[in-house]
Amino acid sequence: MPKILEVKNLKKYYGVKNNITKAVNDLSLEVEKGEFTAIMGASGSGKTTLLNCISTIDEVTSGHIYIGNQDITELKEEDLARFRRENLGFIFQDFNLLDTLTISENISLALIINKEDVGKVEEKVDDIAEKLGIKEILNKYPYEVSGGQKQRCACARALINHPKIILADEPTGALDSKSSRMLLETMDEMNENLNATILMVTHDTFSASFCRRVLFLKDGKIFNEIRKGEKSRKEFFNEILDVLTLLGGDVSSVK
Repeated sequence: MPKILEVKNLKKYYGVKNNITKAVNDLSLEVEKGEFTAIMGASGSGKTTLLNCISTIDEVTSGHIYIGNQDITELKEEDLARFRRENLGFIFQDFNLLDTLTISENISLALIINKEDVGKVEEKVDDIAEKLGIKEILNKYPYEVSGGQKQRCACARALINHPKIILADEPTGALDSKSSRMLLETMDEMNENLNATILMVTHDTFSASFCRRVLFLKDGKIFNEIRKGEKSRKEFFNEILDVLTLLGGDVSSVK
């Protein structure tokens, strides 16, 4: 499969002179098209900083990040917003839906900003809503639908532009166990049925067990990597726990 994401010798340092924090320290990784990958690690391991660099929120200290064939570390500030809209999808912890817009308008917002043809916008919204089972609520507002429907709306919004990669930062962090499972099952459907490429930062072993691959960070570097392969989700869950134990001993401290 072609590479969607390539991170090469990435460094992200904070501070000055004798007080420097190496949040990401000469890290390299690749993500292929159609992968569902989790990044895990203890608080301060660099996982959120890494995601922020990939999402163009943070500037890198050195190194390169390629999404598709574009080195995003070389983009000028005025080009970054457009690049994000056209190539990246985001699933936020609190979904960030706008209550003043209908479900349809929330999903289509990026297309409207990109000044796509109105007819094409409606066609794309109908298509993705059909695939995610929310077509019947398109004319409702977020406060009129269930939590699970809001989740699917957020996923539809992330998918609408057919982004090269979807980035999710602790997407289940604010959810109860039932809502977490529903969101993860939707993300699994997106990956399996729509071939969406997803990179998710999580501290939660249950969430990570839905992925196909898990990268573990420690001190700004990749400590270990495991793949699900033919394992059951329960077997993969237990394997993730074993690595977390190696990482820091106290699994509960992993955030």
